[in-house]
Amino acid sequence: MKLNPDSLVTQLGRSLLPAYLVSGEEPLLAGEAADAIRAQARKLGFTEREVHFVERGTDWEALRGSSDNLSLFAARRIVEIRLPGGKPGVSGARALLAMVARADPDTLLLVLTERLDAQAQNAEWVRAIENRGAWVAVPRVTPQRLPEWLRARCRRVGLDPDAEALALLAARTEGNLLAADQEIAKLALLLGQGRVTAAAIREGVHDSARFSVFEFTAALAERNAARALRVLEGLRTEGEEPPLVLWALLQALRRRGEQPASARLSARAMRVDRMVKGRLTGDPWDELALLATELCGTAVLPLVGVAASPRL
Repeated sequence: MKLNPDSLVTQLGRSLLPAYLVSGEEPLLAGEAADAIRAQARKLGFTEREVHFVERGTDWEALRGSSDNLSLFAARRIVEIRLPGGKPGVSGARALLAMVARADPDTLLLVLTERLDAQAQNAEWVRAIENRGAWVAVPRVTPQRLPEWLRARCRRVGLDPDAEALALLAARTEGNLLAADQEIAKLALLLGQGRVTAAAIREGVHDSARFSVFEFTAALAERNAARALRVLEGLRTEGEEPPLVLWALLQALRRRGEQPASARLSARAMRVDRMVKGRLTGDPWDELALLATELCGTAVLPLVGVAASPRL
């Protein structure tokens, strides 16, 4: 079966399945899902835990053999496989299929990985775990979903943030759920229970937001200038390199395919490139902000000092 973190709790209350796959791009939520599985297993007598970290050159046959060996103390055990990337290769897939098919009520298979791409989701070993056990797919908490996620998290510890406080907390922790969880725990210690105002958030919560170039391009695709500039500032603060951000901008520009606007934007993109390389005086981040704003359809400063639109 396929579950999410919420439905996993309900399922674990009914029974413990022989195999679980936990995947997703939110480490906090994926970790909590894995913890819930381990906790239920311990209640049912799975007292041993055998952890395998898969890396390049892993001997899957040896791993499979280890999982097949009976415990020296005849104890029930969890065989946990941490699989970065979610692609075990041919030998790994074969070993996982054999481990899933093995009928041993005293062994629980737990596979942990990041978000699976479309190809990995259709892999035979994934389907085998889904059919015999459960695949817990941890969804990304999008900026749109973040306020409600934060509200639910606050309520767990007795906090009731008002709308302004919730918006500010979301702005300061976006893209960093672990930091959000830590800040909520800190607020609970500082304030106890009850109403939380924006003033309390300003005083007690650090800005821990994290962003990626993919969120940047998503904001550009939506022509959301305000969000694009916020993500851009976040990338700058986190030490992202301007060439990577410029690359993302160029991809968005090429997908537009607009003329003559794209020629003008290409010329501004060339200015960023020259600033990065030290061939033109100026701050490439400022120019990236102007470029992002124009790409979202808002007129900004006139372009000067470029005789022709370069081809990028």
